[in-house]
Amino acid sequence: MQRIRLRYTKRGRLRFTSHRDFQRAFERALRRAEVPMAYSAGFTPHPKVSYANAAPTGTGSEAEYLEIALTEVRDPETLRVLLDESLPAGLDITDAVEARTSGLADRLTASVWELRLEGVTVEDAEKAVEAFLAAETVEVQRKTKNGVRTFDARSAVTELTATRSQGDPQGDRPLDSACAILRLVVRHVTPAVRPDDVLSGLRAVADLAPPVPAAVTRLAQGLFDEESGTVTDPLAPDREAAASATAPGAGTA
Repeated sequence: MQRIRLRYTKRGRLRFTSHRDFQRAFERALRRAEVPMAYSAGFTPHPKVSYANAAPTGTGSEAEYLEIALTEVRDPETLRVLLDESLPAGLDITDAVEARTSGLADRLTASVWELRLEGVTVEDAEKAVEAFLAAETVEVQRKTKNGVRTFDARSAVTELTATRSQGDPQGDRPLDSACAILRLVVRHVTPAVRPDDVLSGLRAVADLAPPVPAAVTRLAQGLFDEESGTVTDPLAPDREAAASATAPGAGTA
């Protein structure tokens, strides 16, 4: 059995697709591309697909990950192209590697987010960011199936900056003259701190309230490097293992 790890996107209006919507679209793409999928056992077999830390409905993403199990060996890049052609534009397969290491989900420990705040000046955003970062704790509330939960949104945030917008790269939202961009790096903790929780925290500490909902995009997710403060590529260990296996002299005494 071969395992392939894929990176995919949710762009433009397709950021409003739910995780279940994507699952259905991806399983249709597997059938169209005639991928030799491995299936689970039991009365209702289903393709062996493992999804990792999917972005919330309504947020865009450049860095979603999943793993599929095959019954026959396939070239990862050829498979990527076939699947990408079988999915609608906006749900794009951007990378594929053969799984040669364990623990993909364990390497998704942090995310980098971009939040577009239309109608908010960069000066107001910078003041709110300064107040948020200066606070030891920022308590926010979120409704859950078990009721309202209160938790700290500050401790999971390792970076938060504000800059001026350079335009809308996806071209699907109107752009006011005032539009601040927040760059957010947040650790994956329990309970999870999401971009909307950070926005709630900015409202709590600085009364920052964008006049329209923020456009949120995940730019990256992976292992958080404590020394550099960056989020690393979770597929890099698999690429390195593949390169080592094919290097001259590999496997020789």
